[in-house]
Amino acid sequence: MITFILNNKTIKTSEHSGMTLLDFVRYQQRLTGTKIGCREGDCGACTLLVGTLKHNTVEYKSITSCISPLGNAHGKHIVTVEGTNLKGKLTSAQEAMKANYATQCGFCTPGFVVALTGFALSNSDKNYSNAIDAISGNICRCTGYKAIEKAAHQVVEKLEHQEKNSFKWLIDNGFIPEYFESIPQRLKDIEGKYLNQSKGKFVSGGTDLYVQKADHLADNDVHLIAEKEYLKGISIENGICTIGTNSTVSDLWNHKALNTYFPNLKKQLKLVSSEQIRNMASFGGNLVNASPIGDMTIFFLALNSEITISNENQKERTRELKNFYQGYKTFDLNEGELLKDITFKLPTKQSFFNFEKVCKRTHLDIASVNSAIQLSVENDTISEAHVSIGGVAAIPKYLHETSAFLAGQPLTAETILKANEILQKEISPISDVRGTTDYKRLLARQLFFAHFTELFPKYFTLNDFIQHA
Repeated sequence: MITFILNNKTIKTSEHSGMTLLDFVRYQQRLTGTKIGCREGDCGACTLLVGTLKHNTVEYKSITSCISPLGNAHGKHIVTVEGTNLKGKLTSAQEAMKANYATQCGFCTPGFVVALTGFALSNSDKNYSNAIDAISGNICRCTGYKAIEKAAHQVVEKLEHQEKNSFKWLIDNGFIPEYFESIPQRLKDIEGKYLNQSKGKFVSGGTDLYVQKADHLADNDVHLIAEKEYLKGISIENGICTIGTNSTVSDLWNHKALNTYFPNLKKQLKLVSSEQIRNMASFGGNLVNASPIGDMTIFFLALNSEITISNENQKERTRELKNFYQGYKTFDLNEGELLKDITFKLPTKQSFFNFEKVCKRTHLDIASVNSAIQLSVENDTISEAHVSIGGVAAIPKYLHETSAFLAGQPLTAETILKANEILQKEISPISDVRGTTDYKRLLARQLFFAHFTELFPKYFTLNDFIQHA
């Protein structure tokens, strides 16, 4: 039995845990403010809030419900736009949208209202940049966005006076209804922390699987693993970072220590997806999706990561990620095995990391080509190199030969140009909807050069490479 709180109502349902949360909300509960748009997590019309009980308080995050399994709602507080409503008046988020003429046809408006409410409930700094990030996954086809941005600014101005993480202040100032104060105790009272499940397809966040086969998953057994504690968490010890495969991109985004090791981390992760997807997508799911253009796979390949694989009997084995992929959508994972964690050495003062991506939209889109690099440099000599690239081979590509060539070479334009020649021999792009073979080779070259101009701006400009390429 799946048990959770939907707005102010406790739900107990025997519906299939693999059906989408969106379909349950709209068709079973008739809460039609949550809209059906793309069914791929791209438009944000189906945005809901998911509240999770942690240390006697509830932490809220926005998600796209069209690609979220119903079973993942077990033990949570799910909030639709109807659940944010106040009696007889508009909420602060709704008023901001109205006052700034930020709605026209109205189809996308509930998603924006829910996302802005989630921003008010979040632990993030209440500044304009974070407010825009919060609604970055919501698409509007009418307004041109400026009016919506003004509405976000109005919300931020009102939140400047908020008492830190105070539900009471948010209630008193019209952001959320009073019943939110009762949610922590009501979640505690839900019996059964974990959902009883039969064997079936492993599903974590669902952000890829539900794009591909939502109907199949809704009709067949699934085994939801998003709440398995041993697959969660990020730890740092003796210069090694270990990330549980149930961790999300948002967990990485919000990790203070990792943001010091990777100063451009948020800038790079912003290229990966919207906040709603970052809140859902698990690293394990990204790796076993085995997409040749999986952003986080390319990211972890350049960190020369190892993965720990666990079977049903809790026996474990390790594998270098760069040797995990065997062919298109195939990899070294046996029946009943799961990826447990990802480990990598943290950067030192002598090491440098960069991630680049090109897609048809700057943000929130699937890559045409993406690439990452990690270099260790001592006395202007590259002592170690790890280069990865996506969209140019049947697998997420670790460039073994290019990486080996760079090690021991001087940090010069000549070295980089020679390395590009090796890179071009290692890749084998094909023409598809994201570009021709020649275009992808050009992108591979440009992104490779961009790593060096980004990491060593005092040494190189793009012209140093282009005139000789």
